[in-house]
Amino acid sequence: MSHAKPPTHLAPTHPRAISVTIPDTWTPEQALAVFELVDELRETIFALYGCQMQDLLQEQQGCFEFNEGDSPVTDSPF
Repeated sequence: MSHAKPPTHLAPTHPRAISVTIPDTWTPEQALAVFELVDELRETIFALYGCQMQDLLQEQQGCFEFNEGDSPVTDSPF
């Protein structure tokens, strides 16, 4: 069985990034419908997974400590 490579326009350019092409031929109504769908998806995903996503983001970005001036301080010198 042969494994076909995904089409170039669907292949991620970075392991965590997905390239999405948005047509420039949409009507304003079509653009608004997609925008509203994405917004609703975002809200629903956050409602279901918000705490878990925040924990994961903190893990991925490292632990931040805040000093008295509320400026983030990290363990890394970078």
